[in-house]
Amino acid sequence: MKGFNFLRSAILASLASVIALSAAHANDALKMDLTANQVIKNAEGKVSYLPVRNAPAGTVIQYKATYSNIINKDIQDLAVVLPIPANMAFTGDANPTSAQASIDGKNYADMPLMRKVNGKMVKIPFSEYRTLRWNIKLLPAQKSAAVALNTIVE
Repeated sequence: MKGFNFLRSAILASLASVIALSAAHANDALKMDLTANQVIKNAEGKVSYLPVRNAPAGTVIQYKATYSNIINKDIQDLAVVLPIPANMAFTGDANPTSAQASIDGKNYADMPLMRKVNGKMVKIPFSEYRTLRWNIKLLPAQKSAAVALNTIVE
């Protein structure tokens, strides 16, 4: 794959997040900004992020969603979901690390996800993860919270 259309993925992730937030009256109380940035590590291990629209296979991309409470009232028990775009694989890096994962977009569990194979519990490969969910207990009035996940272009 020569490149990947991140704008399309960002829009899909935005829509999924807004749908998940409907119980919290997202249209009235929350503003969500979604960014896609290439993750770059220098020789010393320092990480930097550069905006990206297209990237070749093997590029690590971070999707970051910042949720801002735009009303003068606290929001409690907020669940936010970020899908892992098609042609991308989750790397296992999520921030905050309290994210839960799903391979079907319906059933969530703490990471790493496990399944029984030949009578033994084994880790499900990150490449099978389809969405991550974070539970934000309290988003104070006029404050923001950010969640992020790293993917790699397949």
